Amino acid sequence: MIVEDSEAIRLSVESALAEAGYAVLARPDGSDLEPQLATFRPDLVVLDVMLPGRDGFALLEIIRRYSAVGVVLLTARDAVDDRLRGLGAGADDYVVKPFVLAELVARVEAVLRRMGRAQPVIEIGDLVIDGDAGLVHRGGVPIDLTTTELKLLVHLARRRDRVVGKAQLLTAVWGYDDYAANLVEVHISALRRKLEEHGPRQLHTVRGRGYVLRDSPG
Repeated sequence: MIVEDSEAIRLSVESALAEAGYAVLARPDGSDLEPQLATFRPDLVVLDVMLPGRDGFALLEIIRRYSAVGVVLLTARDAVDDRLRGLGAGADDYVVKPFVLAELVARVEAVLRRMGRAQPVIEIGDLVIDGDAGLVHRGGVPIDLTTTELKLLVHLARRRDRVVGKAQLLTAVWGYDDYAANLVEVHISALRRKLEEHGPRQLHTVRGRGYVLRDSPG
């Protein structure tokens, strides 16, 4: 669940988390927080501090009365006392605006991992990916990947059969959008080579659009 009054930020965070494979409910304020907690039953709440009506600290107290879901505070405040107040009230992490979407997604994943609610192992044909454990097997044979190659593979695997552009990969994996496009090409080439040492091609280039991971030729 996302509770953020800025439409631009709310939509961008919603899109980033949905792209990462999460089911997302986004709200502009906490006016209906209690019934949404009961019906949507989130694993984690991305919670803005500066909200109309009840602020994030008030909502955090309510969340903690209901459950032990993960909470990542999202705010423009960077004062130490605000951070300490949020963490002391039960928040699991604290991200200061402005932020890189890839970092926020990584923080969300880290909190869920600590809570034992990480995303499941992904299987595509004979390719098995456990991103949280950092393990990849193909045909039962372990594949040794660098940290960057693993991030690329997990990102593509969560979007199996969908074309992912270079710009999206740059943002999701490196956290920036100002790197040269050939940075992606170099790492994709290395990742593809390692995967194809153990079976037919699964990582395909779609000319002019990006890359797609699928368990089929072509």
